Amino acid sequence: MPLASLGEPREDVEGLLVANEPVPHDLLPRLRVVANFGVGYDRVDVAACAARGVVVTNTPGVLDDATADLAFALILAARRQVVEGDRFVRSGGWNGSWSEGSLAEEVTGSTLGIVGLGRIGSAVARRARGFEMRVLYTRRLRAGSDLGEFRELDELLAESDIVTIHAPLTEETAGMVDARRLALLRDGACFVNTARGEIVDEEALVRALVSGRIRAGLDVFAHEPEVPRELLDLPNVVLTPHLGSATRQTREAMTRLAVDNLLAVERGDPPLTPVAAG
Repeated sequence: MPLASLGEPREDVEGLLVANEPVPHDLLPRLRVVANFGVGYDRVDVAACAARGVVVTNTPGVLDDATADLAFALILAARRQVVEGDRFVRSGGWNGSWSEGSLAEEVTGSTLGIVGLGRIGSAVARRARGFEMRVLYTRRLRAGSDLGEFRELDELLAESDIVTIHAPLTEETAGMVDARRLALLRDGACFVNTARGEIVDEEALVRALVSGRIRAGLDVFAHEPEVPRELLDLPNVVLTPHLGSATRQTREAMTRLAVDNLLAVERGDPPLTPVAAG
């Protein structure tokens, strides 16, 4: 059941398994541990949990490859007009020569900008090597990496053919890619987001896509499961319903890790993957 529907105190609940939901502490007075099913925990008030002695855990590491694979699937689909081509065939529109019609942009040899070179961003960078891409990256702590060349965010946006978001949602990153920064993208650029919809000014992104100036592959949105209606019929955007970790193997690994964290706290052992407050 959604925690938001909890209407009365539950004295019997000591552990929660949640998918990034706010925790009603006043209704769960004996709560000891919140095991978040996923890496992102921006809707769990970790500081409030810590103040009450409640342990918070998440599931890092086990979903890196699945999310990186999806990011590349969106890059390929949006850049090479895969969904547009599928619709064209299904609608009966293909009635001429293969040599006619619109032309897409190359993925191989293009410049990929990665916003957030953590575990998932690094996995995307490694995949980019197979496509002989030039990789630029930006991250909170400026440090060298053999996976690409560091750029400040504005420079990365202006220089990249494809930009993919892999930063966590925090107070600093909320709305980070605003209208001004979206305008830095070159005409025909491809924008991919498999992180959090709130990192981007969604209204500004919609305007840019409606104009046709850029393309996008979007797996996350600011008000899920609501998707801006303006996007639904656009040919230059590929939409998926938050599928980053949605493989059988990854979800099984996430489940095992979340349960192992719950059991560790129940035994009085340190959790395997705790989230630090602050």
